[in-house]
Amino acid sequence: MSIAGRSATDEAVPLSESNDRLCGPDVVRAVALIGVVVMNYHGYLMLRSLRTDVIDSALNRFFDPFEGPLSTRFASTFVLTAGVGITLMTRRVEADRVDGVAGAAKAVTEMRWRLVRRGLALYVLGQLLDVIWPGTIIIYYGAMFAIASLLFTLATRWIIMIGIAAALAGWWVSLWSFWQVEDGASVAWLRSPASDSIRRYVFDLTVNGTHPLLPWLAFLCAGIVLGRTLEAPDWQLWCGGIGLVLFGVATIVSTMTGTAFTDLALSRHPFDRGVVYVASALGTSLIAFAGISWLADRAIGPAAVVVEVLREAGQMTLTLYIAHILLFNLFVDWIGWVEPAGLGTALTFAFGFWVIAMVLGAWWHRRYARGPAEWAYRAIGG
Repeated sequence: MSIAGRSATDEAVPLSESNDRLCGPDVVRAVALIGVVVMNYHGYLMLRSLRTDVIDSALNRFFDPFEGPLSTRFASTFVLTAGVGITLMTRRVEADRVDGVAGAAKAVTEMRWRLVRRGLALYVLGQLLDVIWPGTIIIYYGAMFAIASLLFTLATRWIIMIGIAAALAGWWVSLWSFWQVEDGASVAWLRSPASDSIRRYVFDLTVNGTHPLLPWLAFLCAGIVLGRTLEAPDWQLWCGGIGLVLFGVATIVSTMTGTAFTDLALSRHPFDRGVVYVASALGTSLIAFAGISWLADRAIGPAAVVVEVLREAGQMTLTLYIAHILLFNLFVDWIGWVEPAGLGTALTFAFGFWVIAMVLGAWWHRRYARGPAEWAYRAIGG
């Protein structure tokens, strides 16, 4: 049955959660989470050692989770893929709304509330995880899902404009803060609100945190738009092409510095929140999504087995994300089996986690279809 021909009164099973689920997004999600685990384990081990064990080498600079070229790139791909998933989840009810199918308005409203509930569930979970894992992306993920409840019915051009506005707003806040400090004014009320202040929650979520909505909402919007193109026969070509252009232009522009202001304004550093960073990170995320999807769709033989394991792991990323946090705290902080000892330790720890996680994840998925966190998440969020 075609998407457009499906009645809104039919059983509302989102495409991304049905037997028609696409392989590519799940595989991309799994690969992105592998990178997130590597960056997180390396970064948190560095923080435990106060970065005293870091040797200045090309390899360490490459894997530096705070300033290296891979910093936040896996996370931006993860958010991009979340946007794709939102489109796949909502496109049946959205198609019925556009076609004027009876009952479509009610189905759209129900979908909006589903996204809001899921967003709130993730936000609360993120706040709990933040106690033992400061800076977790789950908080921002929850906020983005709630915002997505208002986005999925908008025309593509409006979603693109909202994404661009989020990137520009994050950039402007960064530049405005720079100018305020240059003029001798304090921005502590914005950048360092009191820990018991409501403003801390608002500003950390929007402009100060590890993955603030300004500019990270741009990655989600890009994913929502990308999800609308997956049925086009040449989507991987133009997706990768746009990614190459964005990354190439951002790389060139980032070299046009020389003053304190241009160093900030044209920075590709993730924590400078600039549009050059957004373009660069979005470029790499688009390239990764197109390339990994292309490989996953064409895998045969032993490669197909690996893709299948990744696909199954990609459907359990919430469970695996929580597990990587709990295991880090268990082995590093609680029983001390892993000690901060440089990049090699971080990579070994991350590799060991993923070998075990993928094997157990594949077994669990084949037996129970959903991970325990995914089951609880959908029981609460619908």
